[in-house]
Amino acid sequence: MPLPQKKRWVSMAKGLVLGALFTSFLLLLYSYAVPPLHAGLASTRTPEGAAPCSPAPGEPEVPTLANGSAGGCQPRRDIVFMKTHKTASSTLLNILFRFGQKHGLKFAFPNGRNDFDYPAFFARSLVQDYRPGACFNIICNHMRFHYDEVRGLVPPNATFITVLRDPARLFESSFHYFGSVVPFTWKLSGHDKLAEFLQDPDRYYDPNGYNAHYLRNLLFFDLGYDSGLDPGNPQVQEHILEVERRFHLVLLQEYFDESLVLLKDLLCWELEDVLYFKLNARRASAVPRLSGELYQRATAWNVLDARLYRHFNASFWRKVEAFGRERMAREVAALRRANERMRHICIDGGRAVDAAAIQDSAMQPWQPLGAKSILGYNLKKSIGQRHAELCRRMLTPEIQYLMDLGVNLWVTKLWKLIRDFLKW
Repeated sequence: MPLPQKKRWVSMAKGLVLGALFTSFLLLLYSYAVPPLHAGLASTRTPEGAAPCSPAPGEPEVPTLANGSAGGCQPRRDIVFMKTHKTASSTLLNILFRFGQKHGLKFAFPNGRNDFDYPAFFARSLVQDYRPGACFNIICNHMRFHYDEVRGLVPPNATFITVLRDPARLFESSFHYFGSVVPFTWKLSGHDKLAEFLQDPDRYYDPNGYNAHYLRNLLFFDLGYDSGLDPGNPQVQEHILEVERRFHLVLLQEYFDESLVLLKDLLCWELEDVLYFKLNARRASAVPRLSGELYQRATAWNVLDARLYRHFNASFWRKVEAFGRERMAREVAALRRANERMRHICIDGGRAVDAAAIQDSAMQPWQPLGAKSILGYNLKKSIGQRHAELCRRMLTPEIQYLMDLGVNLWVTKLWKLIRDFLKW
């Protein structure tokens, strides 16, 4: 029998009160788990002197020379990967996880989460089980870059790399993935919120708004710079040149295979070390591609990232020329053949599938809030002993791989339980 009207209202009132209390608890928990966005650089410095693996004060850094195929180079094992958002960086992360695990290298991992308290600046004290003077081989999780703090955790000859993406395409992807957790986008009422926003972004954008950094010049922000700088400010070009000095290779998402060939050469790695499957990719139909006009608007809105990208797009092709275009074509073809071979060996059905079709929870990627647009894979049931471990590692999403490597992810796990309970 249906509940009497009065009892039904009492039940609804109780539900609202419980919901409000639960939401307040989540906000309180989140305030402790997530650092303030505008933490100053000075407040993030770890109170200690230079770590033993860092150059002494005033000592020039040891340059990393490009390796060539001729002459017995040694594989480089000390690597800082500045993991930018929505740039195929999860795929590159998987490559670094596999290499480090294969060679027993020491990772600097975050504590409690899968990032270093992003969007606050990185600090050495955020590293899991950190002790003053600790030295690591690989740092690769999401952070807001702080060069001095990172530099103090790795040997002097560590290789610094990062990856960039066409800023308009990155903005489109970021808007889709993070838009629901950026409150000022809630004012957008149209069917195509992205197009509505780009028609008049200044009307909606609040630079001081919660999570606003995701929706303007995200690359500049991730690299540790002010994403709201006036484009005419000379600091913009100074920052770009600083990135060029600090990073030995800047990869491009649009030319990912060519980037991996350059990386393999720089690090003196084997072909197997850079094999990959595309991870954390979204469904093609999740968001329509930007039209010509909207593409131009998105580029203009992210003008600092556009200048950064143009600079490193040019330097990337100079590296390709120095490497040799014919040699590049051969090595890209070899990489693609090897990837295709692994696809046939590892992937059930040979392709990525929607989240609902993933059979093993260990293969389920993290999804954006309120959507299940990120694709994943099903591992073949019968894989030969020679490839079984490699296949599983290549297909394992970031969160599960971090847990396999022994990272403490209590905040991330708790957030997942809450999301599952509320069906977010």
